[in-house]
Amino acid sequence: MKKPSTLSRRMIVVVLMLAIVGQACTFSLLENPFTTGTSTQTPGVAVPSATPQAMAQTNFVVILPEPLQANETLVIAVMDEVTGLAFSSLQYPMSARDSLTYTAVLPLPFNSVVKYRYIRRGAAQVLEDTSLGSEIRYRMFYVAGPSEIQDVISDWGDRSYVRPIGSILGQVFNTDTGSPLANMLVTAAGVQQFTDSSGRFELVGLPTGTQTLLVYSPDGLYQPFQQGAMVAENNATVVNLRVKPMPLVNVTFSVVVPESTVPGVPVRIAGNILQLGNTFADLQGGVSTNPDRMPILNLQADGRYSATMALPVGTHIQYKYTLGDGYWNAEHKSDGQWVLREFVVPAQDLSIQDSVETWSFGDSPILFEVTVPSVTPPGDIIYIQFNTFGWMEPIPMWPLGNNRWTYKLYGPLNILGSFSYRYCRNGQCGSADDAQTVGSAPTGRQVSTSVIGQDIQDTVNTWKWYENPEPISLVGANIVPRAGGFIAGVEFQATYHPNWSFYAPQGFANTQAIGANMVILTPSWTFSRVSPLGFAPVPGIDPLWIDSAIMISQARALGLNVSLFPTPNFETLNGPTSLSTNFWKDAPKDAVWWQSWFARYRTFAVNYADLATQTGAQTLILGGDWIAPALPNGKLADGTPSNVPADADAQWRSIIAEVRTHFKGQVLWGLPFTKAAIEVPLDFLRDVDGIYLLWSASLSSNPSATKLDYANEAGRLLDNEVATLVSLLNKPLILAIAYPSAAGSANGCVPNGQGGCLDWTELNRPNADISSAILSLQTQADIYEAMLATVNARPWISGFVSRGYYPPAALQDKSASIHSKPTADILWYWFPRMLGTIK
Repeated sequence: MKKPSTLSRRMIVVVLMLAIVGQACTFSLLENPFTTGTSTQTPGVAVPSATPQAMAQTNFVVILPEPLQANETLVIAVMDEVTGLAFSSLQYPMSARDSLTYTAVLPLPFNSVVKYRYIRRGAAQVLEDTSLGSEIRYRMFYVAGPSEIQDVISDWGDRSYVRPIGSILGQVFNTDTGSPLANMLVTAAGVQQFTDSSGRFELVGLPTGTQTLLVYSPDGLYQPFQQGAMVAENNATVVNLRVKPMPLVNVTFSVVVPESTVPGVPVRIAGNILQLGNTFADLQGGVSTNPDRMPILNLQADGRYSATMALPVGTHIQYKYTLGDGYWNAEHKSDGQWVLREFVVPAQDLSIQDSVETWSFGDSPILFEVTVPSVTPPGDIIYIQFNTFGWMEPIPMWPLGNNRWTYKLYGPLNILGSFSYRYCRNGQCGSADDAQTVGSAPTGRQVSTSVIGQDIQDTVNTWKWYENPEPISLVGANIVPRAGGFIAGVEFQATYHPNWSFYAPQGFANTQAIGANMVILTPSWTFSRVSPLGFAPVPGIDPLWIDSAIMISQARALGLNVSLFPTPNFETLNGPTSLSTNFWKDAPKDAVWWQSWFARYRTFAVNYADLATQTGAQTLILGGDWIAPALPNGKLADGTPSNVPADADAQWRSIIAEVRTHFKGQVLWGLPFTKAAIEVPLDFLRDVDGIYLLWSASLSSNPSATKLDYANEAGRLLDNEVATLVSLLNKPLILAIAYPSAAGSANGCVPNGQGGCLDWTELNRPNADISSAILSLQTQADIYEAMLATVNARPWISGFVSRGYYPPAALQDKSASIHSKPTADILWYWFPRMLGTIK
């Protein structure tokens, strides 16, 4: 039998996990369970899973950048990513060998992967930084036996030092097949990066000397690989690393829960690998796990909860049981300590018998019950979000039926006192909000802990941006069916959060329901630094390789064609929007920098060419409206030259040629419709298969303009400024439009309140609402009808795409998303008729 590919092995494992997770909230507590007295406790004593683990003495030696002050001490913190890096760690004091060298010997489990970092404790607690000033989430070490680790602290969070640095770059390969591996976490000196489709990584800003280099598989499918790597000043150490794939065995988790557990509620497993909900990201409030990505155990007839999953042999598993996430409603010991179970997956099937001592910690549990509006979409799940030291990740509630939801908060309640909470739809707190608690930082509803149990009953009177949705009255039209190959598509917006994976199938189903035949996904990498250029996926902001692969698989399963339009993210540079203006302005833009930029964009494009090939996506779109400064004769936003190299056209031709060696499908170029973009000849466009025209053109400056006025202006622009380009290139053109549901959208200028115009992406969720923009659903609907009529009269246009779709929740907001807006009804009428599926 042929072995499955690397991607398919990962898809099998993670899709199985999604199948388990997909059971979330499909139950209904039709009767109030808090009055039944039913117990989920199984009589008898559970067989404990914990067996003594063999321990290895590990000596940590660290060199400081300067001596500690008299009132300061140094500790090493072993991190707990399951509970949350901000909440749980074991801190061990270190002893001074001399003024700059400190040591600590820790007994650590054999074959475990330990996550740790150094902390300077004095008047305040200060974490270590990298040489480039970014906080170290954690360092990693694979405990293969007794050993010594030598580390160097580059910076502290409250100060910086000048020290010699270098870098490590290389590739990671499968030992058995020799194929490169994507989605592997590579780390040294606390610097981390995920590998791309070629297995490549680059760790920059490392202190000179020997660094411990670790390759870690976030899903455990490959054995950790660790070695020392010598870093030389201002030089790159090049390494090729090979990791061994591990077989899968069945692990059955079975757990007895306390009698106080609400009967039938979902019991999840939170853990340290992807399959157990770890996102390897800094999520809201300091957690890293997400309940929507955790497996749910099945309630058995004997009252136990259990689940069987395929896990890779040798994987170090840390886990806990929870009614929420790794922090909220997670299991505790009877003395209130956090529980973090762990084991290494053996070479044979394993059955684990566990028992939860208690969910409660602190004051008495609080029962939250809420009634939501009748207009709430029937497929929506209501979430509750808590604010401790900041708003944390939302937790799915439990349905009672008849628009009623409940959640019982057991703990931790010992550190809260008074705290805030709020409700939202589909986990999109800050976007799909209760109208009383709108935005990213509301005061929220208030509650205080108590020694007496509480039953809080709330009502959500209105959902913000979904107050009273009503269907639009459709106007019939004589629609000409297009020839085969016409694209009727929906482009998802580039913003991403790990819980979107749970709602992607719903977005694809909605896309299919309006008659679209293609979905355009916009996976991203993030520009984290301008110089030296940092461009790589950042967990929690960008979808990991496996996240994108699963989404493509889900879309194709519904019969949708898939196009990938990789789109950079600038969030860590410029705040909450994806605008690139500051990035280009701040970049050195000298010859060396441009060489680095083109090399990294090439890697970016090839990565998604490989993803498209391995997942069966039909189309890849390069370019975009952000990329103008990198084109021949490039200009910055203010019109000044970008100093792009004279051979820019040749650079682009070379990138396109390399992409074609990795991907045999259709390659399009995302070209913004601007005067400069259309008029400046781009010879390399002859090398692509078509133009994906990014269209947000002004259609009228008259606030009283009609749909006919919009259509006439759109037709004039297309005939006079676009048709010539299509004729010259003799290639298909797909019109991809983005018009927010806001006044001024038809003029191409939604006011920013400062005399200027908003970029349409600034109105995307989850960005904060911009009060200067005035909601107008009708404006968007009228523009779409006009644009569709315009395309209907021009057979040389080969496709029509709606941009900016927000998949996780229906919102009738100001954004360009058409999700559940009147515009979606218009597309529902037009798309099937344009495709000829409805006459």
